[in-house]
Amino acid sequence: MIIQFNTDHTIQSRAPLTAEVEAAVRSALSHHQSRLSRVEVHLSDENGGKGGGRDIRCVMEARPAGLPPVAVTHHADELGAAVDGAALKLKSTLDHTLGRLEQRQS
Repeated sequence: MIIQFNTDHTIQSRAPLTAEVEAAVRSALSHHQSRLSRVEVHLSDENGGKGGGRDIRCVMEARPAGLPPVAVTHHADELGAAVDGAALKLKSTLDHTLGRLEQRQS
């Protein structure tokens, strides 16, 4: 599973942040790792330097083999919370989507 990580111009993508994002994605999606070709993570600060609550947005898009992409969005006050929230939402969505596919094949 390839993890692509992108940020907008207001968020500096440094090695610790990249490592944190990759760890959160791998941890949340470890059960589905063999079925995913790529996960794209997009972090942005919707208010830029102005501040404000819940202005960090994390969009995650997973590409399961043989299926259309699945995307989720999570807003939070901090980068880590936005990433963790999006990872949990993506895990839940994939659990549901891939679980239904497995039920049909049984």
